[in-house]
Amino acid sequence: MPTQNLVPISGIIQNIQGFSEDCCEQQVTIRNSDGIHNFIIGAGTYIPGQIRLQNGMPITAFYDASLPIPLIYPPRYQAEIISRRNQNETIYAGFFGNDLEASDGSLQLNIGMGTEIVTANGQRFTCNPGGHNLLVYYTATTRSIPPQTTPRKIIVMC
Repeated sequence: MPTQNLVPISGIIQNIQGFSEDCCEQQVTIRNSDGIHNFIIGAGTYIPGQIRLQNGMPITAFYDASLPIPLIYPPRYQAEIISRRNQNETIYAGFFGNDLEASDGSLQLNIGMGTEIVTANGQRFTCNPGGHNLLVYYTATTRSIPPQTTPRKIIVMC
């Protein structure tokens, strides 16, 4: 089972600036309908495809809610994952059992012919992605419980 409680926040990048004196960390500021959120990106932050983040880019950032967060405004989170988000797309990160249902029961995956399944380093993944932490990109779900989706892409966090 997963040890992290990853919480997503989606928004548009407003600013990127250095955060530490050695320049190894950056602070990314995003805005959404809830306001401003700051994320610290360090060596341990996973950015799929190693894309270069830019102002105006739509992203979803995930932080570990089990870690302490400084009581400041706007909030500042340590980013675990930051991924570029396509229009009308949702990104989910969490543990999926062998039946491809999220451990929190919030999503059921149906693998389609067009679903791209890769490892975190971009290599093709040919086994059942269940039993792993997954980063899932999808657009639509059914109204069933749990909601079902055929994702565009799955990144297996081996």
